[in-house]
Order: sequence, then structure tokens, then C-alpha cells
Amino acid sequence: MARAHWWGIRLAGLWAAVPPGTGTVADLAGRFGEADSQKIADSTGIIERRLATPDVCASDLCCQAAERLLDDLKWDRSSIDALIFVSQTPDTTLPATACSLQQRLALPTSCAAFDVSLGCSGYLYGLWLAGSLLKSGTATRVLLLVGDTISRLVNPADRATAPVFGDAGTATALEAAPDQTGSWTFDLGTDGSGGEHLIVPAGGFRRPSTAETRTATARDGGNVRSDEQLFMDGAEVFGFTQRVVPKLVNGVLTAAGKTITDVDYAVFHQANLMMLQFLARKMSVPPAKMPIGLRRFGNTTSPSIPLTMATELDVALRSAPRTLLLAGFGVGWSWGAAVIETQPLASIGLVEMEP
Repeated sequence: MARAHWWGIRLAGLWAAVPPGTGTVADLAGRFGEADSQKIADSTGIIERRLATPDVCASDLCCQAAERLLDDLKWDRSSIDALIFVSQTPDTTLPATACSLQQRLALPTSCAAFDVSLGCSGYLYGLWLAGSLLKSGTATRVLLLVGDTISRLVNPADRATAPVFGDAGTATALEAAPDQTGSWTFDLGTDGSGGEHLIVPAGGFRRPSTAETRTATARDGGNVRSDEQLFMDGAEVFGFTQRVVPKLVNGVLTAAGKTITDVDYAVFHQANLMMLQFLARKMSVPPAKMPIGLRRFGNTTSPSIPLTMATELDVALRSAPRTLLLAGFGVGWSWGAAVIETQPLASIGLVEMEP
């Protein structure tokens, strides 16, 4: 069991960036019909998604968020010891996108920079890795960049994915703070047997790209996609969530010595509204404690948790100390949860990328 319990980590600031382009329920009506599009919106809770153009990468969104964050915090960039980039949509197969981000953000060459390929659980793994570096003494300041442009892996004619996924990038600043009293508790896990249920099957090294894998064809349920586009089995994803997430959340709360009453906000991966409502009922989380950001942004995969924090909790996180329950779960299967105690954030917000 991958668990950790630390003291002396400070979440200094958090910014998110989204592209200006939008996809709406009205747009979907032209593809799937007005009645079906509204039915999908009612079940997912997603009214609007932000969609990156083909020339915009996750790194661009993360870079813009990071520039705003670092300028706002007035951090000396030479003081940043590590950069972690979490994404399933990197710029290139190699080199690591984190290397180009180090250069673009003018970070020192002494900065360790690396990529992590994770989706729905990615922010939790990123926080855990950053905390590990800080608590080991390897780093005193870490910049965590988490973003995806998953919409570019989606076929517009696939009703299982096209109405759901949006794009965003985020930047989180963390530093060692021995004088801070807040605790951070993590619980992480993996079950690779579920990988086939949320996957881009081809285009990598196991199944290299061919004319056949690039060709979109009709699939079950009238969906259209190629083997190099995202496949999602919604029923399997929901079943996984039912089995794993309540146990995960109860486990991390117990490890932290907390109950849901002690938590100010529970920020879960923004998969869809029906799933979030089920989890809230299952774990007796009051609606006021569970912010919902997907209505305006869709399921952005790895950055969905920090995006929700930056857009729905900006005033709350800036104004007072908070105890947060964070939980990410999905593609892999991979999951992670944390209970973190924060001091008032010095900088938090959302920036819309210029067209």
C-alpha cells in the first residue's frame, strides 16, 4: 500500500489556463440530435467544454498558467529545484516535455525536470512526488505542471467521448515549510487489469500507427472512431468508481485521523455529474463541500482537480486555512487520494489563453 504522511509542506499558489475555444450542447445537437445531446448533458452535467486548437499543446496551457503563478508569487526562478510535468498528451515522444518547459520558463539548469504519464489520478501522483522531493531534502521548491489536451484524441462523432472531454493546463507551486503545522496524507493504488476500458489502443510502440489504425470506422452503439482515438467504456468506468473510490476515501481519511466533518472541501476528479453525485451520497459529503467545475470545462482528465480548485474555491483558498480531501481515479486503472491542510494561498486564479 502506497501511503505517506508528512508535515511541513506549503501549497503556495495555483493557477489554471484554458483555451478560448468552446464546445457546447448546441454544437453537439448538430451531430447527435437535439434530444440525445440534451440527454447526454443532463447525465454528465457538462454544458460547455474548452477545446484547444491543433496548434495548442498541454505544455502551452501549463506554461501560461506557470508564468502567471511565478510572476504573482514573485518567486526567484533560480530557487526552483524541480519541475514535474504530468500529462498524457506531451509535445513529443522524446525528449521529455518537461525539458522544454524548463527552458521556456527560464528555470535554472540545476532544476530537475521530468514527465509523468498519468491521467485522472495524475494530480495526486504529482503532489505525492513533489512532497517526496520536498520531504527528502532534495528540493525546497517544486513547480508541478498538470495538463492535457485530450479533446485532440477524441473523434467528434463518438458520442461516448465527444460530449465529455475538454482541455486545460495548471501550475501548482509547492515549497518546504518546516514552520508549518499542516499535515498531508496520501493513499495511492493501481490495477492495470482495467487498462483496456479507457484507452487509445494504437499509435504507440505496441501497435504502431498504420493506415488501418488511423481509419475511423463505425463501432458499437453507432460511435465512430479510429484505433488511434480514445475509447471509453462508461459502464466499466462507473463500476470501477463504485468499487474503489469509497474505500479509497475512507482509507485516507482514517490514515489522516479525520472524518468528512473535518474536511472543508472534497475535490474529486471531474468525470461526470452523475458519478460525483453518487460518490457524494455514498460517502455522505454535503453538496456545499463538493465543488463542481465540469459544467463549464468538461472532463479535463489530469488537471480537473486543480482546475476546480482554481475556479470554484479561489476565494475560499485565498482567505483562510483549509482542510481539503482530494481524490483522482480512472484511466489505468489508477487512483490516489490525499487529505491536505493548507494555509491561505498567496496566489490562485484562472487565465484564458489568448487566441
